[in-house]
Amino acid sequence: FSSCGYRPSAHYARIYIGDSISTNIKISSEDPENTVLIKDAVDRAILEIFNASLTSKNLSQTHLELSIERITYRPIQYDTAGYEIAYRATTSLQIVMQHNGHSKKYITQGSYDFSINPNAVITDQERFDAIKISAAKAIRSFISQLSAKGARGDKE
Repeated sequence: FSSCGYRPSAHYARIYIGDSISTNIKISSEDPENTVLIKDAVDRAILEIFNASLTSKNLSQTHLELSIERITYRPIQYDTAGYEIAYRATTSLQIVMQHNGHSKKYITQGSYDFSINPNAVITDQERFDAIKISAAKAIRSFISQLSAKGARGDKE
């Protein structure tokens, strides 16, 4: 058999991060509801992308400590009357990865564009969805960074 040698990026990230991962997210006193959404997005991404098992910190090869750096909403489109009709939500996360006795800090962000009705406010549901999707994109960005390190053969 012969092949092109392609391997998905998650393969390289898994080489770098290991088979068992634990996560912890620092609860934001300003926005505790969103912290739960981000924790769910992190765990889902680890299970889906890495195909790794989530374990307790004392049994894991890698521990990820996450915290929300900031969440912003910026208008990106206006209607003819000047009302905002589309926003971009950007979620910035700080991820401290502990692996093989080393600790490394990453700052990553993801964004999500969504529309609202003219002359309306952003509803809680729209806000939650925007944070959930932008946080998932931030985590995928983090995974891309790890994939690059794994493909290069970096061990730290």
